[in-house]
Amino acid sequence: MPQDAPPTLPPQVSPPEFALTAALPHAVRGVEVVAIPVLPGERPDDPVILGPGGAELGDRLGLDLLGVLELSRSTGAAGEIACVPVPLGSPDNADLRLVMLVGVGAQRPDDLRRAGAALAREARDRASVATSVAAVADDDGLAAFVVGAMLGSFRFHWRSRPPEHRPVERIVLADLPDGLAPVVDRAVALGGAGWRSRLLATVPSNLKNPAWLAEQAERIGRDAGLTVTVRDERWLADHGFGGIVAVGQASATPPRLIRLDYTPKKAGRKTPTVALVGKGITFDTGGLSLKPGEGMVTMKRDMTGGAVVMATLAALADVGCPVKVVGLVAAAENAVGGNALRPGDVIRHYGGRTSEVTNTDAEGRLVLADAMAYAVEEIDPDVLVDVATLTGAAKVALGQQVGGLFANRDALADTLREASVAAGEPLWRLPLTDAYEQKLSSTVADADNAPGGPGAIVAALFLQHFAGDRPWAHLDIASVGDSPEESFEWTAGPTGFGARALLTWLGSDDPLAGIA
Repeated sequence: MPQDAPPTLPPQVSPPEFALTAALPHAVRGVEVVAIPVLPGERPDDPVILGPGGAELGDRLGLDLLGVLELSRSTGAAGEIACVPVPLGSPDNADLRLVMLVGVGAQRPDDLRRAGAALAREARDRASVATSVAAVADDDGLAAFVVGAMLGSFRFHWRSRPPEHRPVERIVLADLPDGLAPVVDRAVALGGAGWRSRLLATVPSNLKNPAWLAEQAERIGRDAGLTVTVRDERWLADHGFGGIVAVGQASATPPRLIRLDYTPKKAGRKTPTVALVGKGITFDTGGLSLKPGEGMVTMKRDMTGGAVVMATLAALADVGCPVKVVGLVAAAENAVGGNALRPGDVIRHYGGRTSEVTNTDAEGRLVLADAMAYAVEEIDPDVLVDVATLTGAAKVALGQQVGGLFANRDALADTLREASVAAGEPLWRLPLTDAYEQKLSSTVADADNAPGGPGAIVAALFLQHFAGDRPWAHLDIASVGDSPEESFEWTAGPTGFGARALLTWLGSDDPLAGIA
């Protein structure tokens, strides 16, 4: 192989497929696993309750499933699983090998999402599962179960051999009517967007560079019917994108600005437009303000904001988004070299505003600033939202379970917060207070890019200058960019956090109600 040949990503696993049946799970032939929901008792000391199909399954197998639950001290908590091997199959299904008893807690969407993820993990390497777990839930719970089962199945590998484990291939949703197919289809779109953004964020940076990210966007565009435009480093320099050019100038792989346009089928002249801007730093060394070694280990995922934008655009048609959406990904590698951006340099952004660079590791806001200013001037959106793994300060403030949300309109903040909680990607609003505006002052430029703390707020204030007078929200997802361990639908590593929240918002009947 030539030394300069790009690496080849091996084939990756796919999420489970889903089917509906009105039959109870024990009557579904050909499946290896049957999963029955377990509900907590009404009071703390009450015994747990077997959900739909549990009694019938126990009778057909001659098993005391409630006794099994008692011996295993099952409480019915969401995601709790007790397993019963069935080596000889059942009278209805010779292929049956395992019974799972899956806790569903209070049967809220969060509980069903956790139950779906736990089931999928326990069923890995199996061909098929029939389950009535989702039959105890409403439509929101059914959708959450499907999303949890998909994302709990996520795996990435780059081994010389096939993957160590594979997701269960097929999940049959039992005791449910065919009329719920649209609910399942929408859930598959949400889960698929989460899978796509997580996959893009996980790909190592010896393959993933700005040009590769642009190729993925073009592929998404072909598959999803989007218009995709990619601008190279010469076009960016000629058109005044000083932030993107400066951040990417030391890399062997030059920067790109990626644009994806979605137009709903019934769009007219009065159809509003939302602009989504994603940070696409395909690897972040920190530049000359070099990160410590341990701080660089996860930096292949510093383009998570861009991945979220791409995954969201790919699924807009599937969730019936009624507004126009333009996605912009400011893609660059923040590298070290003889022509690297230096502390003390002054750059001119698209539109003319200047920044003094006092820390080259605060590069994300520099590329976002260009893309946001371009969005305001060229796209003229009714609402502008940016998404970025931007500040370590967000992680200090929020831990690793909640993303940061800033907004210049209360209605937009409330809408995004509500959608994020419903989607299982919770955002928490932080103050966009002008009390720290003076920190941005520079003696030589319009703003200092890294004047000190409070870091997440100051970064948001820096970006606010590029939003114009538009309703604008800034999602700082650095806090949730990585999951430290397997936790329900989260798999250890890059999370791709944000696509489900944005799709839940944009796929609603009137996303801009009360905002624009």
